[in-house]
Amino acid sequence: MALISCRDAAFGYEGKTVVEGLNFKVEAGDYLCIVGENGSGKSTLMKGLLGLIRPRSGAIEMGGGLLSTQIGYLPQQTSAQKDFPASVYEVVISGRLSRRGILPFYSRRDHAIAAENMDKLGITPIKKKSFRELSGGQQQRVLLARALCATEKVLLLDEPVSGLDPVVTTEFYQTIEALRKETGIAIIMISHDIRSGIEYASHILHLQNRQVFFGPTAEYTETEVGRYFMRGGAGQWN
Repeated sequence: MALISCRDAAFGYEGKTVVEGLNFKVEAGDYLCIVGENGSGKSTLMKGLLGLIRPRSGAIEMGGGLLSTQIGYLPQQTSAQKDFPASVYEVVISGRLSRRGILPFYSRRDHAIAAENMDKLGITPIKKKSFRELSGGQQQRVLLARALCATEKVLLLDEPVSGLDPVVTTEFYQTIEALRKETGIAIIMISHDIRSGIEYASHILHLQNRQVFFGPTAEYTETEVGRYFMRGGAGQWN
């Protein structure tokens, strides 16, 4: 059974539909890249996947025992987040908050999972450093470790390489791909970077306030809309 299934789903706010006609699924090990212009519904769908808003019509279903609160989420970084006054370890283990429930302290398992994910991402040597003293690439690794602490099944990444230089961007994409292959975790990435999506993703979901395309990346590159956007097309595609 798919981890996430959307069936004729539509999402929006205050009585207005922002994105509709959603019919797609995400299975273990998938790497789904969600693309589209600004205002096409990517952020609205993201909130629906996280359970922050309900479908206006249709349905979104979680399978394999997954809950929306168990999706690891790496948001776009703000200047306030980059200046967060906490240690690397404190940021990473805070990803366990959704699993802690009413317990007042982190459990031994929480600490073990935080340590394991720091090791995976090579940030154990800097665990005592202040988060705000790190480079942009190091901060993204810390936030990725934090997101991994929240899930064993699905990672949702929102424009994860925004503001990173090309070398760090490439390293980040390679890290994500290595994690997927090693753990079987499903990756959902929202991105304007269609070329990198095509290079790494197994599936593409293209939005234009409706679902324009969903399917394997190889098929997307052969469609008219795929070729148009790969050429750098902007604005509405018809």
